[in-house]
Amino acid sequence: MSASTRKAAITGFPVDQSRSPLVHGYWLKKHGLDGEYGRVPVTPETANAFYKNFAASGLIGANVTVPHKEVAAAACAHLDDAAKAMGAANTLWLDETGALCGANTDGLGFLGNLDQLAPGWDASGGTAVVLGAGGAARAIIWALLSRGFTAVHIVNRTFEKAKVLQDQFGSKTKAHAWDKLGTLLGEADLLVNTTALGMTGKAPLEIDLDPLPKSALVTDIVYVPLETDLLKQAAERGNKTVDGLGMLLHQAVPGFERWFGVRPEVDKELRDLVLADLGVTP
Repeated sequence: MSASTRKAAITGFPVDQSRSPLVHGYWLKKHGLDGEYGRVPVTPETANAFYKNFAASGLIGANVTVPHKEVAAAACAHLDDAAKAMGAANTLWLDETGALCGANTDGLGFLGNLDQLAPGWDASGGTAVVLGAGGAARAIIWALLSRGFTAVHIVNRTFEKAKVLQDQFGSKTKAHAWDKLGTLLGEADLLVNTTALGMTGKAPLEIDLDPLPKSALVTDIVYVPLETDLLKQAAERGNKTVDGLGMLLHQAVPGFERWFGVRPEVDKELRDLVLADLGVTP
């Protein structure tokens, strides 16, 4: 590495298991760029100072993972519309004046994944059912509304959390308790699981898809296992499905372009590389 090597990193706590260095390292090598992408653990007690003084870190930019996305956003002088809407930033960079800027690319990652693997999925907008009410759900609701969905139903085991998102995003969203899911599925053009249910080591996501139209698209942000029980059940009954790995890969694209000046492609070689690292068989 030369003295002019541009350095970025994944920041958060912990960061040991992050696949971001694998993804960005692949793109740096593919494009022959003088860049480096590493891991910088930032403990909760030091997070506020780290992001407020980001210019002193030696990094030109960074990704932010849990639990620091809100702290990072608060430290930014400028935020993109998505980060403002979510109060959370996962991508940071320094502008020409040295001011810290932040974006939230989780929603863009979600959209990029569906655009690549299910072209035309949003052609008619329509009705979406979103399971969960955490940070991922917030990003996905923002993304769906940006693509013209006319109704986004937010279903969560704790109704109050879903209601917070309804209040934030307005009249095209509606919060529901979990026991309303069966009725809502009958209206869905898109079903999205944003919870950790169904992930390896977590409780299963147990829902009855019988009311869901066969024309509906089903996607899951969980990617370990790559084909969750939800996706398997949906595929067996004839629904189009999209796994969650592409969201991880596509959300990394804007940051890489910002830091290293090249817009990278999410290709099969990258996908297979990450799957192998995860020990997942496609």
